[in-house]
Amino acid sequence: MCTSCLWKGREGERDRQTQRERISTPPTAPPPQAEAMASAQLKYLSLGVLVFQTTSLVLTMRYSRTLAEEGPRYLASSAVVAAEVMKILACVGLVFKDHSYSVRALSAVLRQEIFHKPVETLKLAIPSGIYTLQNNLLYVALSNLDAATYQVTYQLKILTTALFSVSMLGRRLGLYQWLSLLLLMCGVALVQWPVESPEEAEKERPAAGSPFVGLLAVLVACCSSGFAGVYFEKILKESKQSVWVRNIQLGFFGLVFGLFGMLLYDGERVREHGMFQGYNSITWTVVALQALGGLVIAAVIKYADNILKGFATSLSIILSTLISYFWLQDFQPTSIFFLGAVLVILATFLYGYESKPASNPSRA
Repeated sequence: MCTSCLWKGREGERDRQTQRERISTPPTAPPPQAEAMASAQLKYLSLGVLVFQTTSLVLTMRYSRTLAEEGPRYLASSAVVAAEVMKILACVGLVFKDHSYSVRALSAVLRQEIFHKPVETLKLAIPSGIYTLQNNLLYVALSNLDAATYQVTYQLKILTTALFSVSMLGRRLGLYQWLSLLLLMCGVALVQWPVESPEEAEKERPAAGSPFVGLLAVLVACCSSGFAGVYFEKILKESKQSVWVRNIQLGFFGLVFGLFGMLLYDGERVREHGMFQGYNSITWTVVALQALGGLVIAAVIKYADNILKGFATSLSIILSTLISYFWLQDFQPTSIFFLGAVLVILATFLYGYESKPASNPSRA
């Protein structure tokens, strides 16, 4: 055999060996320190988004409902309808993005998942109607309660969600969770505890607002939030549909129920001044926060653990209290309120606490 042939054969074998090594060698993973840093950044970003959404929605809604201005005030029922339209458009955009911006694929998904499955779609009518009621009640609550009291009292939705989870999903609660629910009830009771006589309260009460109506609206909203949330979770677990498609179905029924409620209760004012009477930049901010807030939470919640959600709730309550006192000037804190708020914050952390099994000292 010639020398050149041997040389070429050895070269070919060497090239094949190099190629096999490249294929068998796994790609270099990023260093653990970089992964940990990226994870921490996402967690802090999630914390910021959660605090911003929960605090800004409450404060802007309260401000928009108590702002003195000329002309008719905007209708809460029309704001709920506008938020549903905005939420539907946002979810359609997200489904469009998930299918590589293909109009044909988007049309096929909507037909297949919504119109060709009427029974699955109709299941969303119940939670959608309850969510529509809840959204209207939040406007009623913040028209009658200051933001700080509302924020603390609305944490009762933890209690209602837990009770509906036990009854509807068969979920079992641990000792820490039952203890947190007890602390939560005590904290909310202290926040709502009257600290002055009824005559003094009537004199100092603002022209617009009834604390009893606000409290009643919050309590009904907490019950509706707990039931609708657990019902929606049950539907999601029983199906394989995208959460964005489910939100489109929710938004469709919410739009129908919202329009019906608006025409039933505010039909005369809508015919007289129009659906968007009294709207300004603050009103549209409230609508956008209400429509997109839940979608933003759904997008970042996978990066937020229970401790982070507890921090977000606590910071939101503290910020709402400070801004209500210094900026909106519609809230006078008392020692009883602070005690109740501390109990509610403690209950929020305790409910998300997961006890770890004790380590066995006999094993290395």
